[in-house]
Amino acid sequence: MKRGDLYRVHRPAGDPKRHRTFVVVSRQALIDSKFSTVICAPVFSNGEELSTQIAVGPDQGLRHQSWIMCDNLISLRKSDLTQFVGSMSPTLLADLKRALKMALDLY
Repeated sequence: MKRGDLYRVHRPAGDPKRHRTFVVVSRQALIDSKFSTVICAPVFSNGEELSTQIAVGPDQGLRHQSWIMCDNLISLRKSDLTQFVGSMSPTLLADLKRALKMALDLY
């Protein structure tokens, strides 16, 4: 598992959908640690092209154009991240980093 990997999660807590795709956004040191959870951002089929949203799609293993929502971060158990979908390119990872900085006001 690494930052930028996308996973489909069955019945995520508090989500009305049966499945939701999430992208792992935690730093690699946390992902590699014995911690049982990682921070993830949900993927939605609709977006508004905000600075905190990243467009992803078939190149990342998804069926259609979607949006990573960096304003909706959630902690998920690593054990729930079993259905690998795909990975983000280095260019998209740079966009993700910018969107996370914007969402968390880290400039």
